[in-house]
Amino acid sequence: MPVTTPRSARALRPLASLAAHERLNFLLTNRIPRIALTRLMGRYSKLRSRWLTRASLAVWRLFTDIDLSDARTADFRSLHELFTRELAPGSRPIDPDAAVLVSPCDAIVGACGAVDGTRVFQAKGFPYEIGELFGSDEAAAGLAGGCYATLRLTSAMYHRFHAVDDGEIERVTYLSGDAWNVNPIALSRIERLFCRNERVVITQRLDDAGQRVSLVAVAAVLVASVRLHWLDVVYHLRWRGPAVTRCAHRCARGDELGWFEHGSTIIVFAPAGFALADGIEAGRRLRMGEALMRRPNR
Repeated sequence: MPVTTPRSARALRPLASLAAHERLNFLLTNRIPRIALTRLMGRYSKLRSRWLTRASLAVWRLFTDIDLSDARTADFRSLHELFTRELAPGSRPIDPDAAVLVSPCDAIVGACGAVDGTRVFQAKGFPYEIGELFGSDEAAAGLAGGCYATLRLTSAMYHRFHAVDDGEIERVTYLSGDAWNVNPIALSRIERLFCRNERVVITQRLDDAGQRVSLVAVAAVLVASVRLHWLDVVYHLRWRGPAVTRCAHRCARGDELGWFEHGSTIIVFAPAGFALADGIEAGRRLRMGEALMRRPNR
């Protein structure tokens, strides 16, 4: 007589398969020499060869859907040019509503919402202190009780990031660190991951009321560097200072600020009174220029 598998056991098979996939993903992207491979990726991406770039793109497309239809050019001499590609004019309309801050990048929204005192979340059950993320409580001053949104850039996305509104960038802080993957699997396993990774904190004073917002660009495995246009600096794992750079860079809403050389995460922080714009929640796909946060009493 044939032996039948109970319905409950059959129902659990997809869950077991998913758990096995997540374990494999975590091992392949984290239990590796992360920093060494990140440096190697930086060198490889700058090799100038159109045929090598095309071959690498073909392999890349086996693992992800990359859309280059909105790129300014389809002719890339290196992976670096592909990773940091510019968009064709008009590809990202900027929300003109003065009541909102716009998304600085194309992204998938992760953890977001109100800052609980000085604590936020990277994933459910995994909190961290904003002072640790910024390097000190002083650097994070003014954000207690505010609003935040975690924006994850996948490897296939447009990798440049832009100003959330009109204002002046006053300070850039570089914090060296590790190069853990920042995908949802890692965020649900490694406590305080964003606080461990290499990151750049960009502090901007908005034109209206002088309020400060911050963009925290968090690097990850295979992300070779972060580049900012107004500084003659490429922030990377070999950078040794200065940690804090004072500046007075004027920018308008939607102005390009810089880029990652692969994909990673930007966490946007605004002070008390700001709130998420309508429809912003975990899992939402955003394009640069769409409404992200709403100003107080607007």
